[in-house]
Amino acid sequence: MAIFKSGNPTLTEKMFDKSHEMAAANMGTMTVRGAINKFGFMMLMLIAGAAYNWNLYEQLKQDTMNTLMWVGIIGGLISALAISFKPNWAPVLAPLYALLEGLFIGGISAIMNAAFAESYPGLIMQAVGLTFGVALAMFLLYNFRIISATERFKSMVFTATLGIGIFYLITMVLRMFGVNVSFMYDSSLLSIGISLFVVAIAALNLIMDFDMIEQGAERGAPKFMEWYGAFGLMVTIVWLYIEILKLLSKLGSRD
Repeated sequence: MAIFKSGNPTLTEKMFDKSHEMAAANMGTMTVRGAINKFGFMMLMLIAGAAYNWNLYEQLKQDTMNTLMWVGIIGGLISALAISFKPNWAPVLAPLYALLEGLFIGGISAIMNAAFAESYPGLIMQAVGLTFGVALAMFLLYNFRIISATERFKSMVFTATLGIGIFYLITMVLRMFGVNVSFMYDSSLLSIGISLFVVAIAALNLIMDFDMIEQGAERGAPKFMEWYGAFGLMVTIVWLYIEILKLLSKLGSRD
């Protein structure tokens, strides 16, 4: 059996293999089209949550918006962990995850839009446009096999993704102890360079996700894994949007 990896920790070979054991004989099997359709539904849920929380900000209900934003952050994390350990829960929790992430994205986007209303009007629309543009470009590159998810490619992206996660964790711990890590958040060339690198790795993770969904379908994974695959893809899209938003905000802060 070929070993395959994904930089996205929610999409692993172990989970797809484990899913076979949980599948009922009459459940049906996973298809790429089914996973993409479910991702589309999750995207609608995310947009609905984002629009609702953004509207609260526009109505000057910032306290309610902030509360829902934190509900989205914490609830989204809990949902993601639950799905990662129990993929058969994905049909119920994946749409909930998308809705919760929408609350978070709507809140942070509204705040960033107001902060850069004068210096960088249109920041959010550019971030959204770039996110979908990058996602489409990665899909085309994968679909036409211009970029192939080889074992070497998977190992490199997985390692880089893990390194980014560790790096972010270290900076968070340092900030908790009062250590200044301004190069992560200011508009210096170093900070912009770091953001560009992270955006590139997030984009390459989409190649990994497409490959994992395709392989899951080829291996005959049970039907509920369509939701699991869509969830994994949504995790990467949300990460990519946040990183692009951070990058554009750094560029907008430069004189």
